[in-house]
Amino acid sequence: MQLDLLIDFPHTQSAHCESGAAASLLNWHGIKLSEAMTFGIGGGLFFGYFPFIRINGLPLVTYRAAAGHILKRFGKIPGITMFEKRFRNQDQAMAELDAALAESIPVGLQTGVFWLPYFPRALRFHFNAHNLVVYGKEGDEYLISDPVFPQPVRCPAQDLARARFAVGALAPKGKMYYLAQTPDQLDLQPLIRQGIQSICRMMLGSPFPLIGVKGIRFLAGRLVRWPERLGKESAELHLGHTVRMQEEIGTGGGGFRFMYAAFLQESGKELQDQALLDAATLFTEAGDHWRQFAVMAARICKGRGRLDDTYPAMAERIMGCADLEEQAFRRLKDWLREKPGS
Repeated sequence: MQLDLLIDFPHTQSAHCESGAAASLLNWHGIKLSEAMTFGIGGGLFFGYFPFIRINGLPLVTYRAAAGHILKRFGKIPGITMFEKRFRNQDQAMAELDAALAESIPVGLQTGVFWLPYFPRALRFHFNAHNLVVYGKEGDEYLISDPVFPQPVRCPAQDLARARFAVGALAPKGKMYYLAQTPDQLDLQPLIRQGIQSICRMMLGSPFPLIGVKGIRFLAGRLVRWPERLGKESAELHLGHTVRMQEEIGTGGGGFRFMYAAFLQESGKELQDQALLDAATLFTEAGDHWRQFAVMAARICKGRGRLDDTYPAMAERIMGCADLEEQAFRRLKDWLREKPGS
C-alpha cells in the first residue's frame, strides 16, 4: 500500500528554475528572499561563449553561472546546511526522495526537461539541469512545485525517475537536495556585497577571452562572420540558438540582465545606496539592448528581416551590450572599493 505524503508548500512561479527553487526552499524555512535577491546573492549572472562545447550540435553560449552555482553558494553561507546527494541506483534515489517527504522535507531535484510529461511537447528539449521542488506524493504521482509553471503540477513516478536519470550533457544522476539547517534570518549586507564581488571578478577579471565582457565582444566578432563561414542556413541556426539561450531558457528575458537589475534595485533600497540603483539602471539598459538584438535576430531567422537587419548590425548591438555592462561592472567595482566591508 502506498501512503500519501503532502507538505504544505506554497508554490511561486519564477523566471529561472534554480534561483526559483532556491528562493522557494528558503522561504519555506522562513527566510523571505525574492528570486532576484536569491539570484544576485547566489552570483547567478555570467556570460560565456564556448564554441568548442556543443549543445545539440551548437556552441554553448550561456548568460548565467554554471548549473548548481547558486545553490552551492547558498550552501556555503554560515548557518545554512544544504544536503545534496547523487545516485547510481534509480530505485534508491526514489526511495530516498520518499523518505525525505515522509519526514515533511520539501526536496529539490535536478531533472531533464525532455522527460517531464507536464511540459508542453513543443517546449521539451534535452536540457538536464532543470530544477524543481517535490512537496508531496499521492498514489503513484508526485506533487511538484516547478518554478517555471504558474500552478503546481503532477508527475508519474516512472517519468520523474526517468527525468532524474536523463543522460547526456549535465546529466543529473538523480541529484536531490534540501535545506537541512537554516538560521532564523540572514544578514543581507555582507551577502549582497559578496555576490556583487564574485560577479565583478568573473565579468571583468577573467583572463580568458571567451568569458565575461571580453566574451560578449568575442561573440560579436564571431557572429558577424557566421554567414560567410557557415552559410546562410547554419548561420541562422547559430543565431536562433543564441537568442533561445538568451530569451527562453529561464532568463526572464535579456539574458538575466533584467533579473540582475531587479537584484540591484532591491539591494539599493535595502542598503539605501544610490550607486546600486544607478547600476541597476545600466543593467536594465543592457537588457533592453540584448532584447533589441534578439528581435532583430528573430526577424532574420523567420525570413522577415528588414533592410537594416544585418549581421554587422546585430554585432554592433552586441558590442553596445558589452560597453554598457563594462560600465555597470566598473561602477560596481568602484562601489566595492569605496565601501570596503560595508
